[in-house]
Amino acid sequence: MKILWRVTKEAKQYRIFLVAAMISTLLLTGLNLVGPRILQLIVAEIVNGLNNETIRYLAKLTFILLGIYLIRVLFRFLSNILAHKAAWNIVQIVRMKLYSKMQTFSTEYFTTAQTGDLMSRVVNDTATFEMLYAHIIPESVTNVLTLIGVTVILFSMNAKLALLTCIPIPLIILSGYIFAKKIRPIFRSVQKSMSGINTILHDNFAGIQEIRAFGQAERQEKKVFEKVAAYTKSILYSLYAGAVFMPSIEFLTSLGTIIVLGFGGYLAFHSQILFTDIVGFLFYLTLFYAPITGLTQLLEQAQQALAGAERVIEIIDTPVEIKTEENAITLEQCEGAIEFENVNFSYTEGIPVLKDISFSAKPGQFIALVGPTGVGKTTMVKLASRLYDPKSGSVKLDGHDLRDITLDSLHKQVAFVPQDTYLFNSTIAENIAFARPDASLEEIMTAARIAKIHDDIIAMPDGYDTIAGERGVKLSGGQKQRIAIARAVICGAPVLILDEATSSVDAETERMIQRSIDELAGNHTILAIAHRLSTIKNADQILVIQEGDIVQRGTHAELMQQEGLYKRMYDLQSAEAAAAAMMR
Repeated sequence: MKILWRVTKEAKQYRIFLVAAMISTLLLTGLNLVGPRILQLIVAEIVNGLNNETIRYLAKLTFILLGIYLIRVLFRFLSNILAHKAAWNIVQIVRMKLYSKMQTFSTEYFTTAQTGDLMSRVVNDTATFEMLYAHIIPESVTNVLTLIGVTVILFSMNAKLALLTCIPIPLIILSGYIFAKKIRPIFRSVQKSMSGINTILHDNFAGIQEIRAFGQAERQEKKVFEKVAAYTKSILYSLYAGAVFMPSIEFLTSLGTIIVLGFGGYLAFHSQILFTDIVGFLFYLTLFYAPITGLTQLLEQAQQALAGAERVIEIIDTPVEIKTEENAITLEQCEGAIEFENVNFSYTEGIPVLKDISFSAKPGQFIALVGPTGVGKTTMVKLASRLYDPKSGSVKLDGHDLRDITLDSLHKQVAFVPQDTYLFNSTIAENIAFARPDASLEEIMTAARIAKIHDDIIAMPDGYDTIAGERGVKLSGGQKQRIAIARAVICGAPVLILDEATSSVDAETERMIQRSIDELAGNHTILAIAHRLSTIKNADQILVIQEGDIVQRGTHAELMQQEGLYKRMYDLQSAEAAAAAMMR
């Protein structure tokens, strides 16, 4: 009931449709209860003998019955269409609510979550809400009301016979309880198996080049088969449970019919009940056990739906780590001053990644972060764009703690170029203008020229209308990286964060991009991770990171005067470059 209540809260916007569907259901139930009574009257008239008067009366009853059946069609239509209208709109709302909630999750969440599982929750699990609102809830109401109405009528006709009819009910309730308890975990397994299929399909389609390049098609196909087989096993197990449960219910309900026929015949033999009353009782008995059977069938569907609803609610109830605080300010414009103040950070408790980091960048300064792999450089730039929050200390922009700035306004002030560039399966122009969809083609081309990608684009068959392909598969690594830089440039943010922005380009392109970055530095605060130290000679300040600490800081010239990590790294790269040049 707790889960059902949570689900029902999502129906507020379409309450009127659900109420109208319920009213139609109530009227439909009433008509269903009237029908057998008229049939009983018709049988009674036929048994008592026919004459002109009874024939006219039978004709009248027949037309009334026909009218009831026609009106029943109307209410059935209204009940179905209104319930489905509400249900599918609720599915739409829940899907968007789920997607919006996922959008608020931290970057760390997506590093551990499986894309296929998240897709399954948004697409497959939310579809169970349609089953709840369009089928399970309306039909449960119909069945319960029908059961109550028929029970009252049966007891009014013959209390003894009605009591005997109820003998199988406790067994049916017990069976339903046991079934519900057993079947829910099975359906959870079914939903999980489906997400497993989505996950491996997503991975295999995204990594098709690697699969083919390393000759692993057969192995990956086997993995897909294992996931599909696991789903088949789960669904068959649920069907097996239903195949045992439903016939058992049918057997228990048939016992009631046998009891009525046996005991009713005994009462009729001793003239304690009329034959026509037994016929009427049997008519209503059909209506009595039909909703019981229906409810047991709905019980199975409800467990499947609630298993999916649980997975949806699990996401909706997941606490958001990176969120806009209650009294956060909207930063319309900023100068671009960045300050790290005693920042500590760790992904795993007890294993520090950054230790008491402090530094500042004035507006327009170019700050470079260098150091070995895995020392916390990428974590620092992600903290600067608030993809993570520090465990202690603060990161400030123009004197404001990033946690005191609304996320929307913060992201307009900070442009981030990640090391692993992601391009959408749309045109190159759309990818560049992603942060500013209203940008003109001239603005897009200007940004592309700054990033030194314009000449490459116009050389393509469709120019700026060329489709990049999923994840930019149709472009080279260097082209993707330069498009990502153009994307950051066009948004006009005063702070530009580059995570190894020149890591995937050749030496000539790197020099061109570096010149562009030098030109941007005066008007933008740049925080850049650099692997090739030759690209940061013009940085206003270089921070050398080692094991989560800043071990050196200064300009290129100042650091080269010191015997430390920076000089050793620079000398080593210079020697490698000289050796490579000699080999050419």
